Amino acid sequence: MNQVGRLIANYQRFVTLPWAVSLAGSQRVWFAVYPPAEERRLRARLQEFEVATQEAGHHWRLTDISDAPAAWLGTHDYCEGYFQDPEALANVEEELKTHVLTLLRDTCLAAEADASAVVAVLGIGSLFGITHVSGIVSELEPAIRGRLLIFFPGEYERNLYRFMDARDGFNYMAVPITCSERITL
Repeated sequence: MNQVGRLIANYQRFVTLPWAVSLAGSQRVWFAVYPPAEERRLRARLQEFEVATQEAGHHWRLTDISDAPAAWLGTHDYCEGYFQDPEALANVEEELKTHVLTLLRDTCLAAEADASAVVAVLGIGSLFGITHVSGIVSELEPAIRGRLLIFFPGEYERNLYRFMDARDGFNYMAVPITCSERITL
């Protein structure tokens, strides 16, 4: 079985577990961790995550933010300047972070994203080098009613997440679902 297949199998076992209702926001976050090189395979098999979620009796709500940074930047008054000097993007990091947070918060608070729903976020690799995933997820916590599943291209080892295998790791309270080994419950 390939890495994405193992990730799906581990997710299937994980999503069927009973959900505690009195968890804090950080405990409602799941990171599906996979190697960045597996992005295309993962996208090709997204429907299997949806089916596993529905078979477990939960709702599925997918949001893809892959194009969000580019679409936002394309409408910015100074976009040409940022294309000429990408390092200047640091000046608008907070604006972009707020934009992405608004998109995700709206998804989490939609009627169909209730306490029995998995809100899945795809495309966070598009934020690499612009803003930190940990900051976005932390600020999103109060809006999570069911579970927030972040498809996380990177690594998880010894309680540290490494985004896109490049950034120094961060210790976040999310529950890891990995593709490197079979989860035994």
